[in-house]
Amino acid sequence: MARADKVHLPLAKLQLGITIKLPISWKNHPFMFNRIKIKEEAQIDLIKSLGISYVILLSGHELIPAEEEKVEEVEQVVEEAPEVDVKVLARKSLKVSQQRFIQSVNDSRAAFTKTGSDPEGAYHSGMSIVKGMMEHMCEVDTPQLALVSAGESDASITQHGISSAVVSLMMAKVLGVSESDMSDIALGCLYHDVGKLKVPDNIRNKKGPLSDHEVNFVKTHPNFGYDMLSKSGLFPESALNIVRHHHEFVDGSGYPDGLVGDKIPLGTQIVSLANDFDSQLWSESIRSPQVALAFLFKKRAGQHDDSLVASLVKVLGIYPPGTIVKLSDGKVGKVMMTTKEVKQPQVWACDTDGADSGLKLLIEDDVTIEQVVKMEELSEGAMKTLQPEMGISFYFNSVPDS
Repeated sequence: MARADKVHLPLAKLQLGITIKLPISWKNHPFMFNRIKIKEEAQIDLIKSLGISYVILLSGHELIPAEEEKVEEVEQVVEEAPEVDVKVLARKSLKVSQQRFIQSVNDSRAAFTKTGSDPEGAYHSGMSIVKGMMEHMCEVDTPQLALVSAGESDASITQHGISSAVVSLMMAKVLGVSESDMSDIALGCLYHDVGKLKVPDNIRNKKGPLSDHEVNFVKTHPNFGYDMLSKSGLFPESALNIVRHHHEFVDGSGYPDGLVGDKIPLGTQIVSLANDFDSQLWSESIRSPQVALAFLFKKRAGQHDDSLVASLVKVLGIYPPGTIVKLSDGKVGKVMMTTKEVKQPQVWACDTDGADSGLKLLIEDDVTIEQVVKMEELSEGAMKTLQPEMGISFYFNSVPDS
């Protein structure tokens, strides 16, 4: 017999010092996250107003009077669950991350349609998306990145916005940014390219190099976006700053205002770097996390703050999702999700000819990565199985129910 992980605590037993989880969707309460450490009586009063009968007690059991907790233990005693297949959970986790990414992209697309006719609605829709993303990130103490796709050959504004926001939030978490500032960073990143909607399609979707006139027109999109969103009077200035200045570089070589150093707020610098990295992933000549990082080190030297680049590298790990690798058991694979063991991520692997494919948890299988492989080194069969030419986007790993 064992105590279940989820202990239902009646609202009458709420008290300061415990950490709880709300048993309702993040859309149905005003808190930033479902997970709450109770520090004030006002939090207890607000929870009691939500129309729920219990919360899930996560920590602070020792603060509940012994005789009361004993009753709860009796109610929560369950038989030991059978051993869970970790590969099944890993596959489910990837599936949920993919579903959440697609939903976020679709919600973002719907929010963008409101920017002209209903800027107030655009703000509230954006905040709803941000709240969900932050909730997903905070499901675990140390979130990891999962490889996801919206099934598009070119990154749409919304897909790029969500993926960049995920990377920005992960960097902000590493840097110890406050929850409020993280929310502003995600909101600004979500909408950072909304001004491109005013750039003519024949310029925005053009294949090949743009003329000087076309380049100058594209460079107006930060100002377009700022003007579109500021009309509501609701977007925080820090988020609007991101929309206007996400192409600024600390050496002053960016646009539209050529800002230098700390004239660019930290949140804007974070998004500038995440935006730059994610954009490189969709370049026809790159499509590889390692090559994209090499581009930043070589071509963007001095343009991004070194400490932020270090935080990006920490978030991505040694083998970021989307990396093509050769394994110690002779198979080749594509990294699907980072793990706490940075040298042993989760990999979709196959034989060198593309046969016998499946998800490998390198830690479980006692397999290591021998080297990173270039796309052109794969056989035709492995190319079909691993699809390395697909664009790379990121979302947070999920915690599926077992």
